Amino acid sequence: QVQLVESGGRLVQAGGSLRLSCAASGRTFTSTTMGWFRQAPGKEREFVSAVSWKGATRHADSVKGRFTIARDNAKNTVYLQMNSLKPEDTAVYYCAARSGLSLYSDYTEYDYWGQGTQVTVSS
Repeated sequence: QVQLVESGGRLVQAGGSLRLSCAASGRTFTSTTMGWFRQAPGKEREFVSAVSWKGATRHADSVKGRFTIARDNAKNTVYLQMNSLKPEDTAVYYCAARSGLSLYSDYTEYDYWGQGTQVTVSS
């Protein structure tokens, strides 16, 4: 089992920055791939970014060049640095974990989920 707790979401103006954090506990953090997903009202959950335990990363096209995912295995924490935020980035952001190295963008491939943190970008 992996327990995930997100933090860092808040209201921010367009063009601003936020850093989300996800603290993991439970099974060995270094054997997992970590992902960030988001879900806006009335929309499906969508992939944002993922990072393997070896440090390989993947980002959705909509956030490339603006968002960066990183992990600190010593702290069992994964981060999502979000820059140049847009109103369309408004959503609940979820941290997720799965075993293995594959950077899946399909949320059904992830086994463990946090409770989510709200990010609101005002125009």
